[in-house]
Amino acid sequence: MLKQQLEFFLAEEGYAKIPSNLPEFTIYYQMENNYVNVFHVIDYRQNIYISEDQYLHIKEKIKDLFKEKGIHNIHVLSLIISADIQRAKRLYADDAMCWILEPFEQRLVIFENQVSDFYGMKEKMEYFLSHIEQEQIPSAPLKERKKLSYVTISLVFINIIIFLLCTFTEEVLYNIGAFSAAAFIEQREYYRIFTSMFLHWDINHLVSNMIVLYYLGEVVEKYFGAVRYSVIYLAAGICGNLLSMIYEIYTGVQIESVGASGAIFGIIGALLILVLVHKGHLEQITTGRLLFMISYSLYSGFVGSNINNAAHIGGLVSGIILAFIFWILKKPKTNTQ
Repeated sequence: MLKQQLEFFLAEEGYAKIPSNLPEFTIYYQMENNYVNVFHVIDYRQNIYISEDQYLHIKEKIKDLFKEKGIHNIHVLSLIISADIQRAKRLYADDAMCWILEPFEQRLVIFENQVSDFYGMKEKMEYFLSHIEQEQIPSAPLKERKKLSYVTISLVFINIIIFLLCTFTEEVLYNIGAFSAAAFIEQREYYRIFTSMFLHWDINHLVSNMIVLYYLGEVVEKYFGAVRYSVIYLAAGICGNLLSMIYEIYTGVQIESVGASGAIFGIIGALLILVLVHKGHLEQITTGRLLFMISYSLYSGFVGSNINNAAHIGGLVSGIILAFIFWILKKPKTNTQ
């Protein structure tokens, strides 16, 4: 792969790699007596979103890393790997300390407002690129193909299939799968806390939930990965049902709950964390828009009839908590020793 070959090349030139939990961002540095040269490699082929402010913030954090070690003469050059030159160019805007590495034509792209060399590395890097064997570079259509959100698609498919089965079995699946406090506590039918997440009362209930799940779920799945995304979805659905049960016991109102809303609110809560840690903007989603959506959805639950808002709140809160924990665990660790 190109990144592996690039890593070997930089190692031969005396650049050491700083370990990171984020494969899209890699830092290589060469330490001298009173200064350090740094290549900040951004793999922009992974459909990641990063704003210009975040890009500049990362470069400042890199400098801070070395300043903490007593080095203040720091030279950082960003190297963006991208086949979409214009998209990459929009990222760094007026930053002169940046080059683009076009992977399919194996060339450096350096515009007029950018530095023409970086301590003798331009000519060496161009020579390196010209001697990479073509088969080591994947074809553009394969590499640039959008990664499918398999868990989200599977969840939508499963919910639709189960709804179709409900139309043929009439009340059977609802009778054995809907969630209520009496069924859970008195009848000890604990499985209902899970099965109810995949049942929907009518086509409008199903369609509204699946639209939100598909468009928001794929964003959360992309950033957290399939396993953690699945944990958030299922845990939020279960926590939503548990809060619904507590509400049912407290009020004495008997409720039969079905639907993926609790789990979906968990995904919305996870998305809120993602937007916040990305400084209020993630892809086409902003903090304001997402908060309005959450507020409006909860308001509709309070004023509407036959809407289990307790499940919505339980799913939302659990999604926020889990996403925050997962984000903390995913934060990159740096070490230059």
